[in-house]
Amino acid sequence: MEITTEKESKYNNLEKMPLADILRNINNEDKTVPQAIEKAMEQIEDLATIVTEKMRIGGRLFYIGAGTSGRLGVVDASECPPTFGVPFDWVVGIIAGGDTAIRKAVEFAEDDREQAWKDLLEFNINENDVVVGIAASGTTPYVIGGLQMANEHNIATGCIVCNGKSPVAAEAQYPVEVIVGPEFVTGSTRMKAGTAQKLVLNMLSTSVMIQLGRVKGNKMVDMQLSNNKLVARGTRMVMNETGLDEKTAAKLLQEHGSVRGAVDFHFKK
Repeated sequence: MEITTEKESKYNNLEKMPLADILRNINNEDKTVPQAIEKAMEQIEDLATIVTEKMRIGGRLFYIGAGTSGRLGVVDASECPPTFGVPFDWVVGIIAGGDTAIRKAVEFAEDDREQAWKDLLEFNINENDVVVGIAASGTTPYVIGGLQMANEHNIATGCIVCNGKSPVAAEAQYPVEVIVGPEFVTGSTRMKAGTAQKLVLNMLSTSVMIQLGRVKGNKMVDMQLSNNKLVARGTRMVMNETGLDEKTAAKLLQEHGSVRGAVDFHFKK
């Protein structure tokens, strides 16, 4: 395979480059990421379809990854409960090296080919679930091993990688390959590759939750009311849906705990 994410940057002498040029060139490289994703839309649709199908029958979505890729999976998973009001274990992010690795790199954790499956077994993973490996290089042993074992146990597998014809994609039943090319800083895959993975994760989890009925119209009607900003947003949503004044809408929201609950109660009266 050709590891384009490790290829030499087309920019050089970065330390001598004026700040304005550094920022402009990084931004120009970032602009290419959505174009790379555009070429992978069918793959993303296939992955979102199987995840939705599995979650409709009680399955869960697991992300496995190392380093930046693992952290991105943890971020996406952790945002699903507050955004869509789903149980915390519907979408699970697992990072090589455990939670410690979220903030501090754990040396050689990504090189353990057997650990991902051990980590997945702690969640009693089963055939209704989906495992998505996230690896910019597409060569991470932790991810490859996890996908191999999931396949052996008849569990649906997908991946998000940024190189073509990678070992990770070869193990995934539903691979997503977003080829972003060389990074601005050679090999720094937290840049374009990380951005590409984040955008694909946004698309995957959001589209799945919409299909599972967790969005109404264009509103997060099941979001958790965990701070004042979200309570205010929820109140406005109830007001818009029902025509109630702010005080009444806020009271109804507090009583029922969600926009969906408040609105449904109002119209059932």
